Amino acid sequence: MRAAGLRLVTAESCTGGMVCAALTAVPGSSDVVEGGIVTYSNAMKRSHLGVSETSLATHGAVSEAVAEEMAEGARARSGADVAVSITGIAGPGGSEHKPEGRVCFAIAGPAGTHSGTQEFGAIGRAEVRQASVAHALSLLLDAAQKVAPDR
Repeated sequence: MRAAGLRLVTAESCTGGMVCAALTAVPGSSDVVEGGIVTYSNAMKRSHLGVSETSLATHGAVSEAVAEEMAEGARARSGADVAVSITGIAGPGGSEHKPEGRVCFAIAGPAGTHSGTQEFGAIGRAEVRQASVAHALSLLLDAAQKVAPDR
């Protein structure tokens, strides 16, 4: 991100700020990290990120549509160049339609907004959260490399 001249923000639900914590554990991270927004409840997703009630009602909090709105809202509210968002079911629990280990991600940046879903499975709460952090960091790396591919 530094090489690409980009600043970033995180919007996290099931990871509870773990992505931002991983980023800020790196010395000098203040050069690129604007901050992180943890929105565990739907009310916080609406009030702090601008996620629409319609998206929550239609798709549910664990959906690519909501992940996209989370990333776009975080980016717009922070002034960051890139935002990554995470919303999922770390477990235990889940349902037939939204099983444990399903995590939706989005990245919003200069190239637009892109989302995807990872099915980590019922590997345990801590493991789903760690896998989600690793995936979010890889999304941020990919976004930076698209801007500064030779870095």
